[in-house]
Amino acid sequence: MSGGPSITFNDGAAYEEFMGVWSRLVGEVFLDWLAPRQGLRWADVGCGNGASTALLLDRCAPAIVQGIDPSPEQLDFARRRLFGRPARVQQGSAMDLPFADASLDAALMALVLFFVPEPARGVAEMARVVAPGGLVAAYAWDLPGGGFPIAVVQEEMRAGGIEPPLPPHPEASRQDVLEALWTGAGLRDVAVRAITVTRHFADFETYWAICLRGPATAPVLKALPQPEADALKDRVRARLPVDANGGITVAATANAVKGVKP
Repeated sequence: MSGGPSITFNDGAAYEEFMGVWSRLVGEVFLDWLAPRQGLRWADVGCGNGASTALLLDRCAPAIVQGIDPSPEQLDFARRRLFGRPARVQQGSAMDLPFADASLDAALMALVLFFVPEPARGVAEMARVVAPGGLVAAYAWDLPGGGFPIAVVQEEMRAGGIEPPLPPHPEASRQDVLEALWTGAGLRDVAVRAITVTRHFADFETYWAICLRGPATAPVLKALPQPEADALKDRVRARLPVDANGGITVAATANAVKGVKP
C-alpha cells in the first residue's frame, strides 16, 4: 500500500512539539508493559530527534542506547538532547543495521515501522542484532483504525476531497500484521496490545498550530487556498469538544508488539 508523497523528517524541534510529546505519552505505557531489566544494551531504530532514546534513558537505566536514523537534522537535535548520557546516535537504515549479530540485548522501533520500506526486513534486522533471550518490540499509530493523533484533521481533509499523505505501509500498524511480522521473524512469546493516550491543549488554536508543524499534513494544509483552509479548520474545530476552561483533549491509539529471540 502506498502512502503517496514521501514524508520526510528534517526539523527536530518541530517534531518534538508535534509528535515527541505524543511519543512519550505512549512510550511510558509501552515501557511499563515491556518491564525490561536495567543495564541492557538497546538499539533504538528510527530514533529521530531522540524522544524515545531519552525515555529509555530516563526509565530503564540502560548500559547504552544505540540510536539509528536516516535524518541528519533529526540526529543533530538528538545529539544535543542526549549529550553526556550513555547514548550514541548515527545515521543509518532500519533495513541494514550497523550492529553485529547478537551484539545487543533489546531493540525497539517507536512510531517507525510503517516508514520502513520493507517492514519484515526491518523486524528481521532487529531480531538479528539481539542476543538469544533478547527483546524485540515496537509501537506504531493505528492508522487504519483512526488512531493517529490528528486523525480528525485527516478525516476532514478526505471529506473535502484532499488525500492526506501517509507512510508507505500504514497497514503495518495493525495488530494482526504486527503479530505476523514478529512471528515471521522467528520470535517467540509474541504479544500485541493497544495503547490509548490523551493529550490536553489549552485551546483549539494551540492544537491547530501544532498540527501545522507536522511534516506530512502541514505542507498540504499550508498550500490550500485560504477559503478552503478556513473551512477545513472550522470543520475540525466543530468536532473537538471544548471544556469549561476552553481547552480540548485529543485521544490517540498506538498498537504495540513484543517478542523474544529464541
